[in-house]
Amino acid sequence: MKTFFIVSFLAFLCASGSCIGTATADDHGRPENNNEELWTPRYMVENFKRVGGTEISPDGQWVAFTVSEARTDGERSDYLTHIHLVKSDGTRQFQLTRGEVSASNPKWSPDGKYLSFTSGRGGDGNQIWMIDPAGGEAWQVTEAEGSVGQYRWSNSGDHIAFTMVDPPSEEQKRRQREREDVNVVDADLNYSHLYVFETDPASHKTVDIQRLTEGEFHIGRFDWSPDDKTIAFDHQPRPGTEYWPYTSISTVPADSGAVEKLIDLGGSDASPIYSPDGKSLAFTTDMGDPRWPGYLVIKVLNLEDGSMMRLGVTHDDEPRNIQWSPAGDEIFFVELHKTSIDLFAMPVTGEDAQYRQITRGPGRFGGFSLSADASMLAAIHQDFDKAPDVIVSEVENFNPSRLTDINAGYELTDIARAKVMEYVSQDGTIIEAPLIYPLNYEEGKQYPVLLHVHGGPTGVFGESYVASPSVYPLQKFAAEGYFILQPNFRGSGGYGKDFRFANLSDWGYGDLDDMKAGLDQLIEEGKVDAERQAIMGWSYGGYMSSFAITRTDRFKASMVGAGVTNLISMTGTSDIPSFLPDYFESEYWENYERHQRHSAIFNVENISTPTLILHPEEDIRVPPSQGFELYVALKRLGVETKMVTYPRQPHGIREPKFTIDAAQRQLDWLKKYLGEH
Repeated sequence: MKTFFIVSFLAFLCASGSCIGTATADDHGRPENNNEELWTPRYMVENFKRVGGTEISPDGQWVAFTVSEARTDGERSDYLTHIHLVKSDGTRQFQLTRGEVSASNPKWSPDGKYLSFTSGRGGDGNQIWMIDPAGGEAWQVTEAEGSVGQYRWSNSGDHIAFTMVDPPSEEQKRRQREREDVNVVDADLNYSHLYVFETDPASHKTVDIQRLTEGEFHIGRFDWSPDDKTIAFDHQPRPGTEYWPYTSISTVPADSGAVEKLIDLGGSDASPIYSPDGKSLAFTTDMGDPRWPGYLVIKVLNLEDGSMMRLGVTHDDEPRNIQWSPAGDEIFFVELHKTSIDLFAMPVTGEDAQYRQITRGPGRFGGFSLSADASMLAAIHQDFDKAPDVIVSEVENFNPSRLTDINAGYELTDIARAKVMEYVSQDGTIIEAPLIYPLNYEEGKQYPVLLHVHGGPTGVFGESYVASPSVYPLQKFAAEGYFILQPNFRGSGGYGKDFRFANLSDWGYGDLDDMKAGLDQLIEEGKVDAERQAIMGWSYGGYMSSFAITRTDRFKASMVGAGVTNLISMTGTSDIPSFLPDYFESEYWENYERHQRHSAIFNVENISTPTLILHPEEDIRVPPSQGFELYVALKRLGVETKMVTYPRQPHGIREPKFTIDAAQRQLDWLKKYLGEH
């Protein structure tokens, strides 16, 4: 079985009872369908079940997946995750793991007899556990000093390799005990390294762990060679997102030995995957030109003669999660595909190879996995009006069957109507944008509109379930009578390299024009009241929500989530200091005017829009100082503003009680400044 996950830099991602059944409103004490309680943020967060990625069994007969539920009682504000199983023909479905501690990352043993997973239930960090899916209790396999990161079974099933960040050294522990634990920046780093152990599931015993690598490099993804004698892995010189442009690929003998660097093309070379015959190694590379907007190709290294072959162009120029076909003639990959995420296959025939699309149809897919012979696939599918659920299909004849209905009974009303809108921007650029209608939309009536700006800026709005809970409760906004426009403006992912790079040195201008063109079309069509527009977004969306209001007064309210407001100070305080110099094609000291022109802070005197600022306190990506700079300036200017910070939260809000709070505050802000309707 092989599993696929799509990864994004700014991207953010439990049931009790013996089986998953159809829930009713009364099962969860849900509110009556009155106007006051309809689709409240609390209801959505506390009643929606999140479905995680799939892990199809080697024979394709079973699919493991995770279900997470919010816990908001008393002092708790977290999510409990457990592993569930569903038979591929849909005839059986049940919860496999239980308890008050989460279990996740399920992986089948190569023979399909056991399912491994990670959990902190032992109280000693995240460890590997195993369970017999046919029945019985889970048992702990590792007792590592730190927490297990990624892990993979060997092809024979005799071993498991895993990564783990170095635990604190004895010297570090002493300094902490004796209050001498000063932090020297870029020193005393803890790296991720490879470990391996021999499996013996029948014994139900913990194992002896062998360390394979050490030194000043940080390991990411890895793969076993077909004969299980070697492990190939990618690594960067230091931990942290800032250092991905310096990723190389090396190998190490699986029974210990010297690390040998295999691939270093001068940029990011990552995700090594051995061919089934062991003669080649596929990987993704930016070909020595690492850029933050993102550009990747698939290359194949001939391990016998050292030659390299580039494969064909992909739709989005950023293939991820590559995996060989069992015959070795194709490489599967996952990629953003306009408003969807799809699985593709690329022939291993050279640079002129033409990919084929495997998944098709409305909605979007994610969390892919393939059976051992790649004849069957499992995935999570969702659409505007369909909650995420597990689907299976034959790979060569894609016709998905929906196996689960995890959120049965959740929907209080119909889901708001939504579609992908296409329009022409001011310079002729074609823009796509999901458009969500007011829940009780009436033709000929005008409604207020919310401009929702995604993060990244290489994020993308897709055909996602409208009623999923988040800090932006879209179904609740629709129930309150708002249109929500979600433009995939220039700079977004999913539309190819040229489109993704089209906002270099141009944040807040060409992309804002793309957004305003969509709003203008809705106004021209008579759907939207031009006097009742608001803007909101997180990360880059927060940037735009602060910057747009320096350039226009069309918005009657702005809601800035973890937004960049000062490009100069952001560069010196973020954990990714190379990000903005890459996007703006200069260091700030080389071109102060450019950085100031695109910063809300240096144009703040133009703001008159009431602005709500939401910011996590432990955000190292966009530090809270970015929010405080805007808040203080607006206060001193006499502009109506409020700032709310969230303790313990990183760049995205993770605790469900804070998700509820942020959503409700935005609803209240809109009601105050756009008025009742």
